[in-house]
Amino acid sequence: MGDTQDWVLLSTQQMAQADTLAVAAGVPSLLLMETAGRAVADAAAGMLPAAGRVLVLCGPGNNGGDGYVAARHLQERGYAVDVVGLAPIDTLTGDAGEMAKLWRGSWRPAGDTRFEDCDVIIDALFGAGLTRPLDGAASALVIAANSAGRPILAVDVPSGLDGNTGTAAGAVIQATRTITFFHRKPGHLLMPGRELCGPVLVADIGIPETVLKSIGPQTFANTPPLWQPAYPWPQPDGHKYGRGHAVVVSGPPEMTGAARLGARGALRIGAGLVTLVGDAMATAVNAAHATAIMVRRIDGTAGLAEAVTDPRRNALLIGPGCGVGPETAADVLTALAASPAAVLDADALSSFAGAPQKDGGGRRFGFIGATESAPSPGDLFSAIKARSAPVVLTPHEGEFGRLFGEMSGSKLDRARAAAAASGAVVILKGADTIIAAPDGRAAINDNAPPWLATAGSGDVLAGFVTGLLAQAMPAFEAACAAVWLHGDCADRFGPGLIAEDIPETLPQALRWLHASRSV
Repeated sequence: MGDTQDWVLLSTQQMAQADTLAVAAGVPSLLLMETAGRAVADAAAGMLPAAGRVLVLCGPGNNGGDGYVAARHLQERGYAVDVVGLAPIDTLTGDAGEMAKLWRGSWRPAGDTRFEDCDVIIDALFGAGLTRPLDGAASALVIAANSAGRPILAVDVPSGLDGNTGTAAGAVIQATRTITFFHRKPGHLLMPGRELCGPVLVADIGIPETVLKSIGPQTFANTPPLWQPAYPWPQPDGHKYGRGHAVVVSGPPEMTGAARLGARGALRIGAGLVTLVGDAMATAVNAAHATAIMVRRIDGTAGLAEAVTDPRRNALLIGPGCGVGPETAADVLTALAASPAAVLDADALSSFAGAPQKDGGGRRFGFIGATESAPSPGDLFSAIKARSAPVVLTPHEGEFGRLFGEMSGSKLDRARAAAAASGAVVILKGADTIIAAPDGRAAINDNAPPWLATAGSGDVLAGFVTGLLAQAMPAFEAACAAVWLHGDCADRFGPGLIAEDIPETLPQALRWLHASRSV
């Protein structure tokens, strides 16, 4: 996997650039289409019964050209193949026109389609570059195909899906599976695109991997090869003091559970020491529950400043169960003025959404009716950018909106913009969690099962990130690793998961990860 960089994702514009670079390097464009169409035929054959019937839906562009090639190869293998085209063959141009002319079998216009006569439908109408809603005959054909009750193999992406955003503005194919070429697109992983694509097969069509150096992709699928080289495995001569000391700030006594979940996550993922800090009453509650995790009483913001100034305490988590308000905001700013790497979660984020402010475009941040003197997102972002140590923000969509205001674009676009605006690594949580760094790198996670939607799971995730930062793992890689391991733990445990189960399942995930290093 690491040798072929399967974790690299290409936008539709970058994929077009890859095609151009391959042709410039001496790979004929017709050969690229021929190889792609043959790969489609191979994938379709795996879905067909012996002597099965195939219906190929061909659009007017290169996606349709791939479909005509696939139809020819399937017919040569003895399958019964019918082609339905959105445009007459004699009107097609370019490579698609050349390949369509080689088709010698059945051809019908879009209005004459009998889906009941086929075993598999190949959707080669439109590829990942489509950015407008389908209409007319194309829309009607997609709706009819979805209603036919037949398996659908989509070519590149399901027709109607935007390959960059994973969204569809109109009718869109619901594919049984999808075959794409060279590298996956962001839309294959972003919701709802991931659900619309089904399992995605990536076919090698002869584009050299060396073109990636010219393209410089910065979007990735969040899989272990992306971050595993930076993972901080313990060394034979190591000791707990060399594995970092994480500090987790506790909220009031009735809300201490969230901080304990974060502390447990930090300890499980490898921080050498973890200390829960809080006021006298919170510390008493935490002491009754904690064993390997240490507790320490602090008095107010000044006590927190003293606790995090010690250079041996090199990572901080603040926010889970702290309460929303100016006191938490003051604690956050105090912590950011010290040196440790920091993870800001939950209430540490919402405490800065209390004041209205506008950016250069006149966009308003914060809650309606808030006072100008309340802490603002700008105060937080300025404090982050004044530091040299990394900061990771872990908002869900609600917290993200309160902190960053309304942002246009896909989830990937919004996470990138937020990272640039804040100066922090941003983990925008959800079924398709995005991890974005201020330098433009971003990863899309796709291993989170639905049972992660349970109280406290985000606190554990924040603890995972904190524990990895304590071990000096770079912030972007630490965030990616934590998100992936979080999802893997939940997947291993399965239905019935509660937040307390996640740290206890982590050793299984880590054993697998450790064993896979040499695979």
